[in-house]
Amino acid sequence: SHHTLQGADDLAPLELQFHSLDFRNVLHWKHPHKAVKNLTYSVQHKIYGDKEWTNSEHCQGIRLLECDLSQATSDPREWYYARVRSLSSEGFSSWVLSHRFYPQWETNFSPPQIKVTVTGRIISVQIRPPRTPLQGQRGSRIRVTKLQKLTFRIYLIHNDVEEEVYETDSCSKELVIEGLRPKTTYCLQAVSVTPRSGRKSLRSLSTCISTH
Repeated sequence: SHHTLQGADDLAPLELQFHSLDFRNVLHWKHPHKAVKNLTYSVQHKIYGDKEWTNSEHCQGIRLLECDLSQATSDPREWYYARVRSLSSEGFSSWVLSHRFYPQWETNFSPPQIKVTVTGRIISVQIRPPRTPLQGQRGSRIRVTKLQKLTFRIYLIHNDVEEEVYETDSCSKELVIEGLRPKTTYCLQAVSVTPRSGRKSLRSLSTCISTH
């Protein structure tokens, strides 16, 4: 059926936006202003500067309002675009373009996981950086520190007062805290920090342990 473009452009998706955590790069959008039955969406992506668009896997004719583009945008130092259009009984809407997406600058990080052990008055903190959704050679998901240098900040808390802040780079897997008071409960929280921008993750939940 013939329709004016204007008709279907009431049906263009709105507010395209990338949300990225630990290089899980997900494009989100909103339903168009006009309500219509059986609306589906299709997504394409490309590297900035490429002529050709690529159909995004698992995101053709979907009803969801999001598309996980982590695999398609897996180089953190590349610029990407995505675009979305809807299809309904009125035909295709026009394509709506995302902003230019640069994963390294735009991703946020989770705090590292910490595992705490105590020996006498010494606390050892094992630091495990968050993982990306990307598979490594041996099938396990690669850690964010493979793609981005981070520092990890560990807060030592006693009686709800922050006593000390320790900082380690992504290479060190362990932090040893000595000279603590005996028979005292300490709580630890961790934060990931992006060195160049100074952006911080949320704090991890407290892990508490008592010295002997």
